[in-house]
Amino acid sequence: MRSALVFLAFAAFAAAVPVPEEQAAFEYPRYIEFPDGDGVPHTVDLQEEVDHHLLEEIERNPANNLYLLFTRRNPRNSQTLVINDRNSVLNSNFNPNHPTVVIAHGWLSNQNTDLNPVIRDAYLNKGETNVIVLDWRRLALSGYVKATNGVPAVGRGLGQFLRFVHQTTGAAFNSMHLVGFSLGAHLVGNAGRELGGAVARVTGLDPAGPLWNFNKDSLGPNDAVYVEAIHTDGGYTVGGLGIGTAIANADFFPNGGISQPACLTNICNHNRAWELFAATVSHNHLIGQECSSNVQITLNNCRGQSLHMGNDNLRKWGSGKYRLDTARRYPF
Repeated sequence: MRSALVFLAFAAFAAAVPVPEEQAAFEYPRYIEFPDGDGVPHTVDLQEEVDHHLLEEIERNPANNLYLLFTRRNPRNSQTLVINDRNSVLNSNFNPNHPTVVIAHGWLSNQNTDLNPVIRDAYLNKGETNVIVLDWRRLALSGYVKATNGVPAVGRGLGQFLRFVHQTTGAAFNSMHLVGFSLGAHLVGNAGRELGGAVARVTGLDPAGPLWNFNKDSLGPNDAVYVEAIHTDGGYTVGGLGIGTAIANADFFPNGGISQPACLTNICNHNRAWELFAATVSHNHLIGQECSSNVQITLNNCRGQSLHMGNDNLRKWGSGKYRLDTARRYPF
């Protein structure tokens, strides 16, 4: 727990300190505290041994992923779509004429983790959408280091599944939006990469930081036509649970990207990313101002062009780093 206490003690200090542009990303200690899907912290050894047999099995079999479809015809009871099983798709409520949104959870999480129904309902309450919840618990319930090592394979499996859906139904890649939280952010990046960056959008919700700062498999700007990252628990002078540096086409840093209003813990800051995103799908009300430097982000004096954060616009485009301030409670 000592690492978690260090995070908390310095979060407010870090938010107020200007950051040199050339400063390297934070180097995490060996032991950190990282939350599960219910917000319970777990001690992680970033140098733990990896079970390569499980990783090889995950690599061989993308069917380990569970794809659960929700539409306005079945908003609460999912239909299971199975890769390479055409009937599972053709006999479902999947409509290729509607946008498709995929939601990927993070570590120690599953289909029932809070972000899935919150984001699902935001979309289905707004309009006709194929919402696919990806449950990758087969790997996500293993150790953090093991899960990190397996994320690229799970992402490639998701990409292969979406190619199968495209070939089966004709659903266009430019009608697809992949949304991932924490480790799931890097997962959907790899899915987009598997499809050659053809999907309309990839959104990373506070992409996980530990073991990802210099990782070639992390979320990147070429993973979709438009890639966006929302950073809520990063940090330049102290490590957060998320990456604190720009990694996408457009990177948003709500409230500076380190600590969030009404949050006293890294876990709260981290989860705020998916809460903010869901709110923008419903209201499209949070607008960032482009920043020319990290110092501007920290000092909150960005004066560049405006860009809406999040939302469900499949034709959205933007680039650069953006700062915005939010309220303490929904819809923020």
